[in-house]
Amino acid sequence: MTRKSSNLAASPIPGAVLKASATLRLAGNIGFWVQLVLGVVAALILLFASASVIGGNQAAQASNFSQGSNFGIFCATGGILALMVSIFFFFRYRTIAQYMLTTEQSLRPKKAYTLQIIKLGLIANLIGMAFSIVGAESFVGLVLGKSLTIPQGAVFNNTSQLIQPKDLFIILANTHTITSHFTGIVIALWLLNRINK
Repeated sequence: MTRKSSNLAASPIPGAVLKASATLRLAGNIGFWVQLVLGVVAALILLFASASVIGGNQAAQASNFSQGSNFGIFCATGGILALMVSIFFFFRYRTIAQYMLTTEQSLRPKKAYTLQIIKLGLIANLIGMAFSIVGAESFVGLVLGKSLTIPQGAVFNNTSQLIQPKDLFIILANTHTITSHFTGIVIALWLLNRINK
């Protein structure tokens, strides 16, 4: 018997709890950092694009509003807010993993509580992904509508009728947010599968 296995045998913490703690810690770290990095990038892109919408001239703002631009920004913002909630849950997974390692059994989180927290994180990711998909679809429709109404060789005095870089930036922000939520969903489903064993 090696030293490591003899330490596990002497530990008052059951092996299943040690495994669950290690799994939660690993998933919490991966999900936290992936979602944090992608979320910060998406938020900065959205902030930059939104500032160009707000800072634009009145005619461009009216045109963008009528074409659903503000709704798309609202949905993208909702996706990022849901991402913040998801990041909190991934931080919570790491905290639960630490509490599982306590020798005081009464302080150890119950399996039902841990599964409930994972399910709440999964719901936050699903809601955020829905917001982000609707926001991306809104802006893809806007860009498609603009591209279909531009005749070949046309000259425009009002550039708001053309595809704007901010439209593509908001689609990019939504794509980052969707990727982040997808990562959270995959990790949460993997956690539910591992902890339910």
